[in-house]
Amino acid sequence: MTVRFPGLDPEASGLPPITDIARSLADDSPTVVLDATTGERWPHWAELDANAGDEDPILYLRPARNFPDGHRIVVGLRGLLDATGEPIAPTDAFRAYRDRLDTGNPDLEARRPAMEEVFADLDAAGIDRGDLQVAWDFTVASTQSLTGPMLALRDAAFAELGDAAPAFTITGVELLSGDQLIRRVTGTYTVPGFLTDDGGVGTHLRRDDAGEPERGIDLTARFVCGIPKTASGTVPEAPLLYGHGLLGEAEQATSSGPRAVAAEFGRVVCGTDLIGMAEEDTINAVAVIQDLSNFHTMADRLLQGHLNTLFLGRLMVHPDGLASDDAFRDADGPLLRTGEDHGLAYYGISQGGIMGGVSTAVSTDWDLAVLGVPAINYSTLLHRSIDFDPFFAGLKVSYPSTYDQGIFILLIQLLWDRSEGNGFANHLGDDPLPGANPKRVLLHLAVGDHQVANVATEVMARTVGAAVQWPAVAEGRHDDVDPYWGLERWTDDEHEGSALVVWDSGIPLPPTANLPPRDGDDPHDDPRTEPASVFQRGTFLDTGVVVRTCDGPCTAEQR
Repeated sequence: MTVRFPGLDPEASGLPPITDIARSLADDSPTVVLDATTGERWPHWAELDANAGDEDPILYLRPARNFPDGHRIVVGLRGLLDATGEPIAPTDAFRAYRDRLDTGNPDLEARRPAMEEVFADLDAAGIDRGDLQVAWDFTVASTQSLTGPMLALRDAAFAELGDAAPAFTITGVELLSGDQLIRRVTGTYTVPGFLTDDGGVGTHLRRDDAGEPERGIDLTARFVCGIPKTASGTVPEAPLLYGHGLLGEAEQATSSGPRAVAAEFGRVVCGTDLIGMAEEDTINAVAVIQDLSNFHTMADRLLQGHLNTLFLGRLMVHPDGLASDDAFRDADGPLLRTGEDHGLAYYGISQGGIMGGVSTAVSTDWDLAVLGVPAINYSTLLHRSIDFDPFFAGLKVSYPSTYDQGIFILLIQLLWDRSEGNGFANHLGDDPLPGANPKRVLLHLAVGDHQVANVATEVMARTVGAAVQWPAVAEGRHDDVDPYWGLERWTDDEHEGSALVVWDSGIPLPPTANLPPRDGDDPHDDPRTEPASVFQRGTFLDTGVVVRTCDGPCTAEQR
């Protein structure tokens, strides 16, 4: 939610800051966000764009928990002051609506009944229309709008697959001599395609005359798997799907984080390229920031990337899949557990944690996911991440106005919502999507993360209904008045349900403004190989139970 008031002073106006979200629910809060469908006040924080420079900054109102799909939301602002303490004047159009003045303008008058409904909703919440300086309403995208395209791809592709395993080819087997993995296996597999042309970088969804996704040519996806030393034909190991990091690749499935879990907990780990935001898509990402009208190519191709992930999961659990090939067998039988008790789970880090929310929400083959240093909503993340420094440098060339940049980031989020975790987070709990089971997720947060904003991880935790392990951080290691506000706190040795666990490497806390952290070493990677973190992740993937592995707040060694 955005608005712009030249000269607005946030402190004089008493806007609810990121450090005191509960302030937004106070009776006298100058910003009011109301779920008109239920009458509930919605928690949020208000912040001026710290990137505005000499321009009048955008005022962002950011929900602290995602809105329910399809609900109508009403926003009202009052008591806004400039630096001299003078009230901010409303626009002439809004004053006419508020004060019931006839404008004589047919277009403005056509909006009056809708505005009267806004005023009525705010009045019912105790907000006097005479105090308002601006107000509006909007409807949140429906579940069908947000998840329908991805579900359409899933349902069509798996209906076509039926009871069979996806076709696959082994392209390489490397015998390893380390103490964690015994083999690295590479290969390709076939996935029904829904992209234009050859489905390569820069393509987008094929759509029929009704705008629905349409079948294209078959596509070939890559996989890389690591088989742990514990695997044997007499005791086959459970499969683990891995989601790679920002613009990464399938090879990251055998990197340190997943390798540690695979070795300690006996998991055969496999990953694929999440096309749309894989290494090969970097060139398209660079092109997109020069012309954001092409952003749909990134968002659309991500949908195919998620389908590829789902098909790799099926390939891992089907008896006629990977386990049928000698690369995944020894003299006693398959090294990979298949069938009804396959135990498939998902583990993703960074981008894999963000995007894993989509694949997990729509999956019919797994219900547990560990999402390492994750978040939702790139429109909140981008300004707060060092990863996007080079992209902003390019964006500023094509769109030099910081106002334009801020608005365009919000606009492309409308497309991203269909292919990143933000549009699916409401269904990562006990309200599953059609065809899927209820889900449980374990979220790991690195305090002061330079790449994935802590605040966006906290929004994700509230949205999925995660409880935070308590105590989360040492006294004084959080800027908030009430740290991890809005999250249930669990203090027992175990927790059954989704959870947020905070890992602290002692790095300086992030800025409270929408700027990336730059002080100290980046802790982004610190939790992934921390022994207590590995044990907690592996136990959750095996049992769905989060165990306490720290005496007091969890800490991680700087790496």
